[in-house]
Amino acid sequence: MATPTMLLAVTGASGAIYARRLLGRLIEREAPVGLTLSEQGFVVARAELGMQCDDPVEAVLGQRDGRVVYYPHDRFDSPFATGSQPWDAVVIVPCSMGTVGRIAAGVSNDLITRAADVALKERRQLILVPRETPLSLIHLRNLTALAEAGAVILPPSPGFYDQPQTLHDLVDFVAERIMRAVGK
Repeated sequence: MATPTMLLAVTGASGAIYARRLLGRLIEREAPVGLTLSEQGFVVARAELGMQCDDPVEAVLGQRDGRVVYYPHDRFDSPFATGSQPWDAVVIVPCSMGTVGRIAAGVSNDLITRAADVALKERRQLILVPRETPLSLIHLRNLTALAEAGAVILPPSPGFYDQPQTLHDLVDFVAERIMRAVGK
C-alpha cells in the first residue's frame, strides 16, 4: 500500500455522513488516505452512522478496509504531524467550531490541529468543512483568519439545481465538491 498523501480528520460536529462518503470516494479512486478522529468525532460518527464497533475505520466507512491507514488523534508521530514528510492535504470533515478556533489560534493539542498547523505553515492544502449554524461573530472571524492563512472553507451546502432525489444525492454533491477542492 502506498503511503497516504492526504489525511481525513473527523471531529465532533454533526455530519459524519460526509466523512463516510468522502472516504469511500477516495478509496474508489485508489487515493492513499490516512484517517484520524477526535475523541468526540468517534462518538458522533458511531452515533450518526449507527455503528457499534471499536474500530475507527469501520465506524466511519461502515466496514474494515486495509487501504485506509488509521492514525490515533493523540499520536504526534504520524507523517502528517511534520512538514518533513511528503504529503499533500488535510481535510477536516465535519469540522467543529472548537477545532476551527484551536487551529486559528495556533493551538496544536492533537494530531488534527497539528496537521492543520503544518498544512498552513508548509503551504499545503487545508480544507475545512465546518458544520455549524448559525455562525457567531467569533466563528466568522476564526474562519476568516484561516481563509486568509490559506485554508479552503467549504461548508457542506448541497446544490439543488440537479434536483436531488435522496439524502445520498445531497451528500454526494458535497463529497464531490471536497474531492474537486483536493484535486482527486
